[in-house]
Amino acid sequence: MTMYAIIEDSGTQIKVQQGDLIDIDLRDDAEDGSTLIFDKVLAVGDAAGTSAAKIGLPYLVGATVTAKVLGEADGPKVLVGKYKRRKGYRKTIGHRQHYTRIEVLAITA
Repeated sequence: MTMYAIIEDSGTQIKVQQGDLIDIDLRDDAEDGSTLIFDKVLAVGDAAGTSAAKIGLPYLVGATVTAKVLGEADGPKVLVGKYKRRKGYRKTIGHRQHYTRIEVLAITA
């Protein structure tokens, strides 16, 4: 039975399933191969939809999501352009966000 969970990390809600590779905000304390435990679980349910989902108010008590840190990853490059009319002013700035890539190992409800 595959389960899904909705977790909160750094103010972001993320829907995860076992085996998913996801990118979360960069964590300096997370080393490659270490384990992260997310205890802010908002909801847990069955992916097939055969049973009712459990929804927390705001979090489910005792529910956790365990994940393994795979390393750091870079997001897509975002280009920002500035322009002022009639002044000959044009400027392009690029930004690339850094993330921590994790693999979801287990969901316990």
